[in-house]
Amino acid sequence: MGIFDFVKKQFVDVIQWTEEGHGVLAYRYPMMDMEIQYGAQLTVRDSQSVLFVNEGQIADSFGPGLHTLNTKNLPLLTNLQHWDKLFESPFKSDVIFFSHRLQLDRKWGTPNPITLRDPEFGMVRLRAFGIYSYRLSDTALFYKEVCGTQGVYTVEELDGQLRNVMIAELTQLFASSKLPFIDMAANQGQLAQALHAQMTPVFARYGLTLDNLAVENISLPEELQAVLDKRISMNMVGDLNRYTQYQVADAIPLAAQNEGGMAGVGAGMGAGLVMAQNMAQAMAQPANAATPTATQDEIITTLEKLHTLVSKGVLTQAEFDAKKAELLGQIK
Repeated sequence: MGIFDFVKKQFVDVIQWTEEGHGVLAYRYPMMDMEIQYGAQLTVRDSQSVLFVNEGQIADSFGPGLHTLNTKNLPLLTNLQHWDKLFESPFKSDVIFFSHRLQLDRKWGTPNPITLRDPEFGMVRLRAFGIYSYRLSDTALFYKEVCGTQGVYTVEELDGQLRNVMIAELTQLFASSKLPFIDMAANQGQLAQALHAQMTPVFARYGLTLDNLAVENISLPEELQAVLDKRISMNMVGDLNRYTQYQVADAIPLAAQNEGGMAGVGAGMGAGLVMAQNMAQAMAQPANAATPTATQDEIITTLEKLHTLVSKGVLTQAEFDAKKAELLGQIK
C-alpha cells in the first residue's frame, strides 16, 4: 500500500450513538472502509450497551460510560486478532449499539376471531386486543437470535413475531381457562396476569424482558354480539306485566303534551296492558283460574284529569307523581 493510499484511509477516533428517532433496538455503527484508531473514545449512554463483533464472533462488551479503546479493555478482541501488548495500530471491528429503553404502548390483537367452545353458548368466536411493553435485556442473545449485524433493527420488525406468538398463547389460555365468555370481561386482569406469565419465557428466548401486558377488550364479532344483546334484553325485560306498567308510566307525561292527549295513551297503552296482563296471568295461573277484571281504563282516565290539574297549577308535580305511583300500583 502506497503512502497516498494510507493517507486516503479514514480513522475513527470517536464512536457514539445519539439514538435519533424512536423504536430502534440495535444500530451497527457505520464503519465502511474506516478503521478504529487505537485509543479512540467510545461513549455509551445510560440506556445503551455496545458489542464489538469480530468476523461474526462476539468479542467485547461495554456498558454506560466513556471508554478509551486499547488492548487492556479489548482483551477478547485482542486475543482474536493475535495482537501483542504493544499494539497501537488502527483496527477493524463491527461495533453494535443496543438500546435498553422501555418500549411502550406496543399493541397486540387478534387479526381473526378465535374459535372456542363456551360452556354456556356452545361454539363462539372471540376477539381480543391489548397493549404490552418490554425492554432489551440480553444483548448477546438478541444479537445471536434476532438482529445479527443488520444495520438497523427496529421494534416494528419484531412486533409481528411477538404478536403472533402472543395470539397462539392467548388461544391456549382461553381454552384452558374454561371461563364462559360472559365472565371473561370481569376477569381481564387475571387473564392478563396469566398471559404475562406464559409470555415471559417467550420474550426471554429473544433476550427481551416483558415489562407489562394488559388485556383491554374481549368481544364477539358483530353478528354474535347482536344475538347476545337480544338475549340480554329479554333477561332484562323479565316480568312482562311490570315492564309494560313502566312503559305506561313513562309515556303518560309525554303523551299528554301531544295532540290527542291521554286518549292516545288510553287506547294504545291500555291495549298493551291487557295483553301483558293476560300473558303474565296465563303463565302464572292454572288453566282454570279466573282472570281478574282490568281497571286500567279508569286509572288512566283519572291520571289524565290529575295531569290537567298539574298543568293548571292546582297540583304539584311531586303530588302527581305520588298519586300516579299509587294508582299504577292498583293495576293487577
